[in-house]
Amino acid sequence: MTRNHVTDAYMEAVAAGRMPHDELAKAVRASGLHEAYYANGHMPRPLFLSRAERERLDADLRGLHGLLTSLPDRLFGGDAGAFAAAVGAQGPQIDAARAAGGQATRLSRADLYTDADGFKLLELNVSGAVGGLENAGLNEGFLGSPHFAAFAAEHGLAHVDTMAALCATLRDEAPSAGGLVAIVDWPESFPELEAQLRQNAELMGRHGVEALACHAGQLEVRAGGVFVGGRRIDVVYRLFLIEDLLRPDGPALLDPVLAAAARGEVAMFTPIASELYGSKAALALLSDERHRDRLDAAELELVDRVLPWTRMLRPGPVTVDGEREELLQYARRDRERLVLKATMLHGGAGFTAGWLAGADEWDRALRAAEGGPFVLQRRVVPEPELMPDAGGTPRPWVAAWGAFLTGRGYSGTWVRAAPDLDAGVVAWNTGALSGCVFHEV
Repeated sequence: MTRNHVTDAYMEAVAAGRMPHDELAKAVRASGLHEAYYANGHMPRPLFLSRAERERLDADLRGLHGLLTSLPDRLFGGDAGAFAAAVGAQGPQIDAARAAGGQATRLSRADLYTDADGFKLLELNVSGAVGGLENAGLNEGFLGSPHFAAFAAEHGLAHVDTMAALCATLRDEAPSAGGLVAIVDWPESFPELEAQLRQNAELMGRHGVEALACHAGQLEVRAGGVFVGGRRIDVVYRLFLIEDLLRPDGPALLDPVLAAAARGEVAMFTPIASELYGSKAALALLSDERHRDRLDAAELELVDRVLPWTRMLRPGPVTVDGEREELLQYARRDRERLVLKATMLHGGAGFTAGWLAGADEWDRALRAAEGGPFVLQRRVVPEPELMPDAGGTPRPWVAAWGAFLTGRGYSGTWVRAAPDLDAGVVAWNTGALSGCVFHEV
């Protein structure tokens, strides 16, 4: 038996020969999602959510987003700059957060593992610069297989079109999205991502949003607005990050655009401070025992059930499993159950898995990170997902669920999975395969 009855039924269909591997692979290849995040290929099957799991996930995503975006008010008297400094922002980042009033988007992606007790949050990315938004193309690919389409109909399965939900949220949060939207990346990464961003602009067009792809160096701010290639744009869909403000060329490229947004000459989607709420340091603030009196009973239940123990890497006593202990002493003693993470980096950067590091390597990592923007987090040991190989034999894989939240609530899931059960990071840029999720209606 696996985690839910839909998965059990799917694996039974594979074993009985009712889910031919070649037909499924051909159908998914026809989806056209073989660039960027899908270059490694796709998972052998989708993952599934029961109705109860989807309803719980929807409620949890809404609750977590609400808790994180309430932190400036709960802990810092509404001072967005003080919150920004507490989660590791610096200089111009703090100024930008304060100028934006701490506004955040509803668009986010929760990265989760499942263990024996359900979903556990690894991080919540509150940003438009999240991968996997086009994951519904994989759903449609699987539905192109007659065998899978029959299975989906038999079990009452559906999926959310994340791109459609994104476009609806864009229109809600940036009403001027009825005009031209520029998907704006950073100059260095744009050449690698340009093809995918143009594909995303095309997908957005199918949902009534006219969009083009460019990078920040192509934006021109002049009297009356912001322009790209001579065309005035109404919305900057921001893929550049608040961390880009610290680059040597960051202020020259971004300050004029931010100033134009402040003057109302262009809308900014998402607000510049959004990803501060996705900082691992923000999770540490939620997890910290010093702040439990700021949460009500339902909020404490959510945090205790979903969020692994997380603390900023600072010398001093902390509570671990109900006992007080010096943090660094605990970090060295319980290395195999801990991970070290940079608070505001992405894609596995600044990550050390204690169970994969020797004691000396772990100690060096702790010393290098001490006092810096790093957190310690209790390791989540994920329940394996069974994946059929080309011959139909089930094999255990580790899956990282990237569940999207938009103004519509739960909005689909981009999955990354790999057969290495001891992997420290399961990500597309470390060789994981991409996948999608169907849910019971």
